Parts: sequence; C-alpha cells; structure tokens
Amino acid sequence: MKKHLIVSLLVLFIVLFLHLPSTSHASSTSNLYEVKGGDTLPKIAKQFSTSTYELKITNGLQSNTLLEGQKLIVPVIHEVAPGETLQQIAKEFHSTEEIIQHVNRLPSKQLRPGQMLTIKPKPLNMEGQHIVMTREEFQDWLLNQKFTREIHLIQQHHTWRPSYKHFHGNNYFQMLNSMQQHHMKTMGWSNIAQNITTFPDGKIALSRPINIAPEGTIGTKANENGIAIEHVGDFDLGHDVMTQEQRDTIIFVTALLSLKFSLEPSIDTITYHHWWHYKTKERVLDNAKDNEVKSCPGTNFFGGNSTTHAKNNFYPLVEKKMEELRDLFHRNQ
Repeated sequence: MKKHLIVSLLVLFIVLFLHLPSTSHASSTSNLYEVKGGDTLPKIAKQFSTSTYELKITNGLQSNTLLEGQKLIVPVIHEVAPGETLQQIAKEFHSTEEIIQHVNRLPSKQLRPGQMLTIKPKPLNMEGQHIVMTREEFQDWLLNQKFTREIHLIQQHHTWRPSYKHFHGNNYFQMLNSMQQHHMKTMGWSNIAQNITTFPDGKIALSRPINIAPEGTIGTKANENGIAIEHVGDFDLGHDVMTQEQRDTIIFVTALLSLKFSLEPSIDTITYHHWWHYKTKERVLDNAKDNEVKSCPGTNFFGGNSTTHAKNNFYPLVEKKMEELRDLFHRNQ
C-alpha cells in the first residue's frame, strides 16, 4: 500500500510539473523573440519584465507597430556554461560586459559554471526616429525586420551639402535633424527624404522608416518600390575624397539590402540619381544632357556616375560582399 502511494504521488508530481506555466526568464541560449499574432509591445514588455521604451530603444523601433514574424531582442536569464567568458556572453546576447556587470552586481569579470545572469540588451543610439548604428548593429537590425512593401530598387545619392567639412565626428543627429527640417520646411516633403544615411566614419543612420517609400527629386517611379540612401559628402571630382570607412559601409549596406530583398546588382536594382531626368522623372541612364540630370551620387562616386562606372566598379564590389554575407544571412532566416 505504501509503495502504491509513493508511485501515485510521483506520478502526480510529474503531471503537475509538466503543466506548470513556462517562464520567459528561464535559462536561454538566445534572446531573440519572434512576434506572434496578437502581440503588442506592452504585452511583450510585461512577459519579459521590461518596458516598451526599453524594447523600442534596444530594437530600433520607430513606432509601436509590430509585424508577425519580426524578431525582437529581449532580456533573458542565462546560465553560465563551463569556459564561457563575460565577453562571449555579451556578444552572443547583444549586450556589453559593463551592462551585465552592472545589472548583476558582479565585482569582477570572473564567472563560474552554473551562475545565473540577467542579460539586458544594449540600447541603440536613438533620437526620435533617427537611429545611428555600426555595421554590425545595422546587420542585426535588418535581419530581424519584416517589411510591408515590396522593394525592387536601391537608390544611391550623395548629400552634396552637407559635405565632409560639416561632419565633426559625432554630430549625427544634428545633421539628420537639419536635413529633415530642410526637406520638410523648404522642399515641402512629409519627412526626411531618405531611409538610410551613411557617414564619413562608416556609421549608418536609419531615419525615414523603410516601410515608407522615400520622397525627393528622383520621382515617384523610382521611389515607390525603392530605398533611398544618402551618403554624407560631395563626391564630385575635386571635392570630398571618400574615406575607406564610408566606402566599406556603402558596399556593405548595399550588399545586405540586396540579400534582404533578393536583388542581384544591375542598373535595374541599384540606381544612381544621375540616371533620372531632373524634370520628367523618367530614367534616362547615360542619355541626357548635363543640365537635365544631377551629378548625384557624384562624378567620382566609385570612379564615376555613369552606368559603365557602376557595372565595372561598384556592382562587382557589392556582389563580392554579398557572397561573403550570404551564408550568415541564410543562417538567420
């Protein structure tokens, strides 16, 4: 009788254990949460014991709208494995050593197997709708996103003004806000025209949401299914000499966007502003007079602004970078 009682209690314990509600703060090997139907920011924030503000600033969310299948970086509790270092954990979970130390009140960077750590993701550098990121941060951001409109065209522009002399190393938001004010007050557009901006130091800014078509002088036909990228600088011959950091970023961003939207580099998928008639907004490629088109993205943009320059100089670099990124990209799908 006693034996049967013990067995019955054991079975009851197992049943109850299996039906216990799971907790979002269980030990985790990933801090990516995939958005499900019916999810809202407050609901997810509550689930992971954080705030909507923290979710927005760590994921570069420009609004409260979420899309099913979108991935969010969230706080988790992680059990330290043998041999793991604070540096490895910080990189894996999109955090920093300093944040993990502070949150867990660690007196040093020494860890022990089995130790439970609360991992908070690092915030992005964000002001209003503008988000300034490194290449690595932009890659993570883009891979986690879902988009509601079709993208068939990546536009290449240079700002002309502001140019390199206006960039002081950290005045990203001042420059972006100035461009936004000019576009809205002087040009009469609804927002800053471009979706993405690159800077001389290689940093990348998101401004106009990618789910919203760009505005600007290139015209509706190019904008409707396009993404506009403005490269800070005057890349006409005799003016700004593009830094290696910005050059690498331009290639990287164009390659990553091409992979994300399944585009192969060609004049039909990666376009220069110079190829569009200033007044008619029609694509003219190299068949226009100088006064009918802008020189943008510059007469010295990767050697020049013609279709030949693009085919010979720019597209091969983008294709090479796409090949380097392809395996990584597919692993994240």
